[in-house]
Amino acid sequence: MIKRKAEHIDICLEKQVEAKRPTLFECIHLIHNALPELNFDSIDISTSFLNHKFSTPILIDAMVGGAPESFEINNNLALVAEELGIGIVVGSQRAGLSFPSLAETYSIIRKKAPSIFLAANIGATQLLKGFGKEEAQRCIDMIGADAFVIHLNPLQEVIQVGGEPHYKGVIDKIHNLVDQLSLPVIVKEVGFGISKEVATKLELVGVSAINISGSGGTSWSAVEHYRALALGDKEKADLGKTFWDWGLPTAASLIETRKAVKIPIIASGGIRSGLDIAKSLALGASLAGMALPVLKQVTISRDSLASFFRKIIYEFKTVMFAVGCSNVQTMREVRYVITGELADWSKQT
Repeated sequence: MIKRKAEHIDICLEKQVEAKRPTLFECIHLIHNALPELNFDSIDISTSFLNHKFSTPILIDAMVGGAPESFEINNNLALVAEELGIGIVVGSQRAGLSFPSLAETYSIIRKKAPSIFLAANIGATQLLKGFGKEEAQRCIDMIGADAFVIHLNPLQEVIQVGGEPHYKGVIDKIHNLVDQLSLPVIVKEVGFGISKEVATKLELVGVSAINISGSGGTSWSAVEHYRALALGDKEKADLGKTFWDWGLPTAASLIETRKAVKIPIIASGGIRSGLDIAKSLALGASLAGMALPVLKQVTISRDSLASFFRKIIYEFKTVMFAVGCSNVQTMREVRYVITGELADWSKQT
């Protein structure tokens, strides 16, 4: 398990693991406002999500934890997130539960970022193996979490060498955990998107928010393809190559999920700019999550990551000025036009 986590980090940093198909955010065209009637410096980019204040609607999505090299990565993520008021979802805490000596690779985040929104995280397959309220509370206590995330990765589990593609009964287990925990429960995908049908099921069992994590960013089929190649498993490697671009493009997943449910939505999967964040909010998301570009910057240096986020925030604020929005809440009122392939997707929702 620990070795696999380290391999995932190395592959994401060294290989081309992004989807070849786009997110379809390029098909969203925000309407320019030549009379914004506001001053750039007066724009407020702060927001609230699950009763927690964010300085900007950005979330560092689940990446690392449980491998020795994760400690320094999470240390620097935390310092930058605390400075800029950005939230974090930790990587899967299964390793931290199994090996207490690794818990510090996760808990360092809360130590260095006492005020940010921080979410615990475990894979859905663990719910079928006896993981319940007690184990969830251990994850929460490990990092002083504000929310609990359950990640869905059925396709990755099939492709992964040593994976556990067992999902029969997962929705009931999610329902049970939602009822038992006092913290909000968020359910996320890992890069293949959430459909309207799945979103509806999650809302019905009481989930507090959904992270769609659509196709267009990191492809975990690609990651597992490279890992299988290194392990000499040609069958799994070929499977990963076949399903490299599987899933709902992020913009399409966001549109149909937003139409299907009323609970908050986090847009992630190929978010690469402040413009992508703005488009996500215009389509109804509450936050936008980023992972791979964050990992690449934080492994260069803490300063590199801080500069990256300042650039993203500047871009986002510029879009708000260009469309005439003085605060994040009014971004949902921005007019936009959908063209191309996304227009075809939209007709089917």
